[in-house]
Amino acid sequence: MPAPITKPGAILLAVVQGAFWLLTGLWPFVHLPSFLWVTGPKKDIWLLYTVSVLITAIGGTLLAAGIRKQVTSEIKGLAIAGAAGLTGIDVYYALNDVIWDVYLLDAVAETVLLTLWLWAGTKDLGR
Repeated sequence: MPAPITKPGAILLAVVQGAFWLLTGLWPFVHLPSFLWVTGPKKDIWLLYTVSVLITAIGGTLLAAGIRKQVTSEIKGLAIAGAAGLTGIDVYYALNDVIWDVYLLDAVAETVLLTLWLWAGTKDLGR
C-alpha cells in the first residue's frame, strides 16, 4: 500500500477540493430548482445526476483522505485529473454555447485547485 503524503499542503488541498466537490455534487439532489436556476436548464436530468454522483463520490473520497491524512499519490492524481477534466469540459462547452457561461466560474475554481496541486507538488507535496 502506498505511503501517504503527510505534508500539510496535500492534506489541506484534499479537504478543500473534497468538500467543494461533495457540496457541488450533492446540490442537484438537495435542491434541483436552485441548481438549474444558477447553471441553466438541462435537457437530460439523468446525465446531470450521473455527473453529480461521480463528483460526490470523488469529493467524498478526497475529503475522507484529507481528514484521515491518507493522501497518497493516487489520491493526488485523482484530484489533478478530475480538476483538469472538469476545466476542459467547462471551458469548451461554455465557449461553444452548449452550457451557460457560469460554468466558466467553475473552470476558474478548478484551475485554481489544479494549479495549487501542481505548484505544491514542487514545494511540499512530493515524495
